[in-house]
Amino acid sequence: MSAQGLVAALLAEDGIGDRDGYGRGHGSGDGGEEEWPARVPGRLDTFLSALPGPVRAAVRAGGTIVDAYAVLHSGRRLAALTPDERETVLASLGARPALLPLLDLLKVPVLLAAATERVPAPSAPAVPDDPPLDCTPSEHWPDRTTADAVVVGSGAGGAVAARTLARAGLDVVVLEEGEHHTTASFGRRTPLDRFTDLYRDGGATAALGNPPLLLPVGRAVGGTTVVNSGTCYRTPDHVLDRWSSRYGFHLADGLAARLDEIERTLRVATQPLDVLGANGLLALDGAARLGWRAGPLRRNAPGCRGSCQCVVGCPTGAKQSVQMSVMPEACALGARIVTGARVRRILVDHDRPGTPRAAGVRVVRADGSELEILSPLVVTAAGALQTPPLLRRSGLGGHPRLGRGLSVHPATSVAGRFPEPVTSWRGVLQSAGIEELHDHGILIEATASPPGMSSFVLPGLGRALRRELDRADRLAVLGAMIADRPSGRVLGRDRTLVRYDLDRRDGDRLMTAVRAMGRVLFAAGAEEVLTGIPRAPRARTLAEFDALLAGTGPRALHLSAFHPAGTAAAGTDPRSAPADPEGRLRGVHGVLVADASVLPGCPEVNPQLTIMAVALAVTESYLDRDLSTRARTEA
Repeated sequence: MSAQGLVAALLAEDGIGDRDGYGRGHGSGDGGEEEWPARVPGRLDTFLSALPGPVRAAVRAGGTIVDAYAVLHSGRRLAALTPDERETVLASLGARPALLPLLDLLKVPVLLAAATERVPAPSAPAVPDDPPLDCTPSEHWPDRTTADAVVVGSGAGGAVAARTLARAGLDVVVLEEGEHHTTASFGRRTPLDRFTDLYRDGGATAALGNPPLLLPVGRAVGGTTVVNSGTCYRTPDHVLDRWSSRYGFHLADGLAARLDEIERTLRVATQPLDVLGANGLLALDGAARLGWRAGPLRRNAPGCRGSCQCVVGCPTGAKQSVQMSVMPEACALGARIVTGARVRRILVDHDRPGTPRAAGVRVVRADGSELEILSPLVVTAAGALQTPPLLRRSGLGGHPRLGRGLSVHPATSVAGRFPEPVTSWRGVLQSAGIEELHDHGILIEATASPPGMSSFVLPGLGRALRRELDRADRLAVLGAMIADRPSGRVLGRDRTLVRYDLDRRDGDRLMTAVRAMGRVLFAAGAEEVLTGIPRAPRARTLAEFDALLAGTGPRALHLSAFHPAGTAAAGTDPRSAPADPEGRLRGVHGVLVADASVLPGCPEVNPQLTIMAVALAVTESYLDRDLSTRARTEA
């Protein structure tokens, strides 16, 4: 099925009248008076072309299945049907429970494309130039060079590792598979166009299992910090105590002072109410009426203008992602960044007696050619999904727990429809936190992602879905993530494969979270709550909401996941921890793990501060211990 046919089928392109004034002339394309749905197929085609081949094939296959069903039902393909006939086929499709997951899968890219064309594009603000970075594309980097330290990855952990090592006077090279994107470039492009460039696999990374989970991660200079919400939670004390006492992760003992340093670097502060937006204010109002603990979130975005685009790169430069806040100092101290550089393997010297030692890295450029950087220290900061395959490709993946112990913060969303416009795309994207159930491993955050860009999917097909889009300005959205049991695995060597099966107890937590979000929304005055459950999509009272949830389970929810961690965990027990208590990879000298994979378990909060503080601890420990030992030996 073509993009035109898919949009016509799912969005009733034959036309439902405007209800909020955004139907004509307000899309981000150059359509003039052209109805926005007419521009969606072109946007969808562009979006799909940027996705990996297997994802494109899956979407096309899903469209083919829908078309085949239309032929069986009516004798003709969807494109050949009249609008009324098409509605009849869609109603029949929607009545088949087995097909609902497929239909929702197809709706996600269509909703992303529709949101881009439908929501008014904000004018690009005048922004100052970003702080300078020393970035060199890999095609312009020499085939063989040397360095004192190579850092693989430029995200939260890699940036801090690079800065720490550069402060100590080391010659540091940072390798980044993605490209460098500037604040000015964000303002010139639509959110959807940025989405495919800033995320690995165009945002389609997924964990296979029961149920499958979308697991988006960033790929750019700055890593996932470029595309996260800017929410900055300190690691809870009970988490640090558990990591230290249960796993022997002794770096957790001194993390408080390092968290302070990271907060100063990122200029973390509580988000002021005047920019929060109606989505966050409604969440706070509902929590207050229930007597629940809640408040504006602490964020690394001084001067935030409420553009609600954090997850596709801040277009105003307010969010202090690490390419804005950490890497500039590292580069000023001499660190260099090589972009478009995929590390094929860590080079290891096996010729010396005793334990092998890191000798550098081999990197592949986009054209398939290779370069080498020789170095006695390699810091892996490629992220919890990419570090295990890198170590396997390097012959360093022999530990039985490497790639195991994956935690991912499973998440789901619920929306409330209010009598007055909420216009959630104006304000802070992730604005308020409700912590009433955090002691039970549930954290609720008001998160106003565009339709299709979160775990919430609008209900309906055809004209019904179009009506939902026409009334999307009255929706307030809450998201909840849970502290999960580490039940996932990262497999693969050349390409990452993620497996994750939701633990039964975590499923119970998700259902508790959905019930709690419904209560907050009804308390805030919602006329109805959209559950995110295809078979039971809406409830108009709290009693009806509870009754709907009583008849369903967590695998009926739309689920996504964030913050993968724990796949090369540090600890004292060499049988269970691939890295030692100070983040050094076991079985080789000169390899440090300084990303979320080194965390011994789920951090239970948005983890950017945790990852950065741990990376600081790992690299400072190396400088204090390994370099001083080497200096004494050489003396």
